[in-house]
Amino acid sequence: MTKLLSKFTVGDTIIRFDAPAEGKGAPQLSLHPKSLAPVKHREFLPPDVEIAGLPAIWQPRRAWALDSLVELKCMEDIYGGSFSQGRTMRAGHSTAVLEFIGQKVQKKNGGTIVVTSLKHPSGLRSEHQLSWQGNVPVFSSRVSVRNAGKKPVTLEMLSSFSLGGMTPYAHDDAPNRLLVHRYRSTWSAEGRLDTQGIEDLQLERSWVGHGIACERFGQVGSMPVRGFFPFVALEDREAGVLWGAQLACPGSWQMEVFRQDDFVALSGGQADREFGHWFKTLKAGETYDTPVATIGCIKGDIDQLAQRLSSAQEGPLATLPKIENELPIVVNEWCTSWGNPTQENLLALAKRLQGTPAKYLVIDDGWAERPGGGIQQNGDWIINRKSFPDGLSATCQTIRDHGLIPGIWFEFEVCNPGSKAFSLTDHHLHRDGRVLQVGGRRYWDFRDPFTFDYLTKKLIHLLRDNGLGYLKVDYNDTIGFGVDGAESPGEGLRQHLEGMQKFFRKMREEIPDLVIENCSSGGHRLEPSMMALCAMGSFSDAHETREIPIIAANLQRLILPRQSQIWAVLRKNDTAQRLAYSLAATFLGRMCLSGEVHDLSPAQWKLSVSAMELYRRVYPIIRDGHSTFHGETGKSWRHPQGWQAVLRTSKNGKRALLVAHTFGKTFPKSVQIPLADSGWKIDEAWPEKQGLPATLKGKSLQLDLTGEFRACVVSLRRD
Repeated sequence: MTKLLSKFTVGDTIIRFDAPAEGKGAPQLSLHPKSLAPVKHREFLPPDVEIAGLPAIWQPRRAWALDSLVELKCMEDIYGGSFSQGRTMRAGHSTAVLEFIGQKVQKKNGGTIVVTSLKHPSGLRSEHQLSWQGNVPVFSSRVSVRNAGKKPVTLEMLSSFSLGGMTPYAHDDAPNRLLVHRYRSTWSAEGRLDTQGIEDLQLERSWVGHGIACERFGQVGSMPVRGFFPFVALEDREAGVLWGAQLACPGSWQMEVFRQDDFVALSGGQADREFGHWFKTLKAGETYDTPVATIGCIKGDIDQLAQRLSSAQEGPLATLPKIENELPIVVNEWCTSWGNPTQENLLALAKRLQGTPAKYLVIDDGWAERPGGGIQQNGDWIINRKSFPDGLSATCQTIRDHGLIPGIWFEFEVCNPGSKAFSLTDHHLHRDGRVLQVGGRRYWDFRDPFTFDYLTKKLIHLLRDNGLGYLKVDYNDTIGFGVDGAESPGEGLRQHLEGMQKFFRKMREEIPDLVIENCSSGGHRLEPSMMALCAMGSFSDAHETREIPIIAANLQRLILPRQSQIWAVLRKNDTAQRLAYSLAATFLGRMCLSGEVHDLSPAQWKLSVSAMELYRRVYPIIRDGHSTFHGETGKSWRHPQGWQAVLRTSKNGKRALLVAHTFGKTFPKSVQIPLADSGWKIDEAWPEKQGLPATLKGKSLQLDLTGEFRACVVSLRRD
């Protein structure tokens, strides 16, 4: 039925490419842990009562078939049957007629690339590229398609990855053992794990193998982390094995959990015509490359798989400004002035911060003129001289004179009513021939050279001329399903966002030391392709809420903690317990302070500075470690109960950092946090009085949970 095309062992993972035995059709890509061998799987369905009465021509019924490593749909081909219309575009005629051409292995810069070539009768040639570095079992998957024919061909769907053959550890259809993991996301509540059984999602195979079962989900628009993160995983809980994928895509995307026989397949990529209003016409000689997906397999749990996939985000960080290697502390005045920054209050903040470990001082929204007195009238980007009478340059120099790096806020991709830019509609995005307006926002078209010229003068020159070293890029609404200017609305959106990312790269090219923060109403753009362009991202718009530690902990699974900027808004009426609760959460990522920083009492400020000083001593663990998660927080994030603790261990295993919080009502009097080994010592415990007492008990750390909404940070080390 099948034959092994090739096999590779990378770290703890085995990669298999299996081809149909008769030589026709596309190969299947599958992964499994080296430590666990697959079992022999049934080839045919058993002749039981369900199918015994079927005519002989339909006997015997095969239990499974290979799943193509490339899924595509050409507009010129017939559409798939089996009730698939409106549910999925994969596993149809276009995929079935793919023909295997060959496979080659390339070695480049310490990495390996396996290129599998296929052809379609239309003249399309596709190359599936699976790559990895060294012996690290984290794999990059993408597909490149070229029209080698003479006539145009239109793609309606093309996957970035497709993993088949799950699960290889059951001889049958694996009832009651398969789970689907996703991470949901909504404003100020990003990264909530959603786990459902295959049976709950009605993804069981049918009795005879007819009809498809598919869970297609994703996001449509220009906020890629809205509804879901671009992540999916499948778990065989009896075998203790998980397979998963994470997409790098700044716009509309989709994931699919697909089933028609014994095995489950995972695939995903650019949102297709049905889901994301996308189709793409390739003329003779033209090429299209899919977004990149990171895929992996692990014997372990969902936390370990998620962190393994997110580790692929470390590569682009090598190009960041060197200062970012030390995870400098950010102070942003948004929750200080609430949109009314002035030369005066920034001077007060700079004086208070001088001599502390804080490094970046960011001027948030409100620094530009608002001609009509509205809350947001941006687009012209003219400095407000009433708030900055000596000019922005003078304020920035004052900030630098106090030992800090000045930063500024922009939402440069849009313009608002009241600005002159709002009337420049020839250079804005359109839909159905009309200028596209979403609420109070119109969007610059990043396919238009005018947009680049305009923003180079308004933004890049302003940054350079005023000595700004930090840029907070905000983005506060979604474009929606698509725009004019291409063969489909979804393709228009994709091209626009490709141009937007090109402008991000231009900013870094022209100002190499610029530190960029990726913010989109907090966390709506926390996906790999945007995080690769920025030093860090705003983890959420949860500024002062009690659920901040929960959101911050969950995001450690999806983005690197060194890139997760977490708010601690400090108020002069805060108790020491409340200050400690807020400050401790920032140890789950990048520390960002705001609020009444310059109005805190000496005692409050002493506690805050002590947190900053501890952060400077433990940042290497945050930057390079791996985390384990403990606790029980209940269902409600808005009204959290219980407790949580995140133990992050350094790469060399000699240092660790525990960040623990209690929430409301029910939690035990004490808990034991298991440590990897013995020989640990408590280096520091913060804060001394308001924290949660911690003591070592053999190979565990005991935490005494002494009250509601308390926190502690414990630094450990061993010889």
